[in-house]
Amino acid sequence: MTDNNTASSTPAALVLEDGRIFRGSSYGAQGTALGEAVFATGMTGYQETITDPSYARQLVVQTAPHIGNTGVNSEDAESRRIWVAGYIVRDAARRPSNWRSERSLDDELVEQGIVGIQGVDTRAITRHLREHKTMRAGIFSGAAAEATEKELLNAVLASAPMEGARLAEEVSIDEAYVVEPKDHGWEGDARFSIVAIDLGIKAMTPVRFAERGVRVHVLPATATIEDVKAVNPDGFFMSNGPGDPATADNQVKLLRTVLDEKLPYFGICFGNQILGRALGFGTYKLKYGHRGINQPVMDRRTGKVEITSQNHGFAVDAPLDGPTTAPEERYGRVEVSHISLNDDVVEGLACLDIPAFSVQYHPEAAAGPHDAAYLFDRFIELMDDTRDGRTANLSEKPADDQNTTDSKTEDKK
Repeated sequence: MTDNNTASSTPAALVLEDGRIFRGSSYGAQGTALGEAVFATGMTGYQETITDPSYARQLVVQTAPHIGNTGVNSEDAESRRIWVAGYIVRDAARRPSNWRSERSLDDELVEQGIVGIQGVDTRAITRHLREHKTMRAGIFSGAAAEATEKELLNAVLASAPMEGARLAEEVSIDEAYVVEPKDHGWEGDARFSIVAIDLGIKAMTPVRFAERGVRVHVLPATATIEDVKAVNPDGFFMSNGPGDPATADNQVKLLRTVLDEKLPYFGICFGNQILGRALGFGTYKLKYGHRGINQPVMDRRTGKVEITSQNHGFAVDAPLDGPTTAPEERYGRVEVSHISLNDDVVEGLACLDIPAFSVQYHPEAAAGPHDAAYLFDRFIELMDDTRDGRTANLSEKPADDQNTTDSKTEDKK
């Protein structure tokens, strides 16, 4: 285990692109980390946060003050590695204390080469980003922190911005794989088979499908329509992922082909933005984004409010008032099905004339909340209706499907 006292005595600096500097001490690996500084408001689930591929090329500020107390383990990671470019915390735990802990967070950061900083005022950093916007930044520790302030700032200003960043292909898998229902508690034959495009997919997403009897063929971000047809799926899914949705031209083209063939579609996060673009709407960058597990969203068709997990810095630019004909008119009518109660950002789209819908948040959320788990059931109903030749009217108010409980009865934490 890393000697935290030694690590904490090594100077480190967080430098923002507007010249603001926060001084602290090293946490994790030492060196330089460059990326977009963002803040995440979750009070728990830090291991899930840092292993979420949607955080690629970002320096994550944890607003919860005490981080690392439950350590890390081999079960809670959301992907095959840590994806945050750098990590910023206030009070790092000196040692983990939890029955599920296998090693310390500090050791895990060192092992995977993730540069972090501790002992900084994360409240001040968060307020600065809220007031000004997310921005490029750098963490410098050890020998790297010995440069002049001008040299450190110049390094930050020379780094790439998030606008225009094409990252889904960087975080996606190289080889396809299958997640079987029988491996996740489902008894009997699979009910449906779907293709899930990995744009930065989290581990719990195919599990949530498999728990409901759906076989999931996970394909890389570079998959073609031929790859999709080879599986002969009942439905098509696009995952969350990092980067600017304006760069996802290949995925937009693929989705339009899928929509043209009336294959049922469900998208999460990046998949929501891609549906928006496929329908002809634009996307734009938010001032500081939505990141955390406490974001309130209203389902406009039921009036119910869900507390959701979110991680996005871009949003769909679609009209909020009533159904409208999609700019790509062949797809018919579409409506904004969900909105953020904090800022009225589009949180969901529902197509009314083709079998397709999406949400901007994460119904598969680990570590919680699970208010929106019913959306997986809604997709299954959509595939069921399509298979039986019925046309699901997504403009109708759904049944009280919010009472549908997730088969995972409680969080591990």
